[in-house]
Amino acid sequence: MDSQVITEYGKQNIFAKETKPYIDKNYKGYVIEAEQLNGRLAMIGIVALLGAYITTGQIIPAIW
Repeated sequence: MDSQVITEYGKQNIFAKETKPYIDKNYKGYVIEAEQLNGRLAMIGIVALLGAYITTGQIIPAIW
């Protein structure tokens, strides 16, 4: 029995058989989670900036 598969172009097909992908219905996606994280970190940064301005009186402490 010949286990090699030849394509229509005469080349040997050496790739494994592809499996059917699993699709998770509850997956929100990378982009949504990344945007939520970026928004939360931006809010923390703004609060930290305001706290530094209130306590030191400088916009960016230790620079001016």
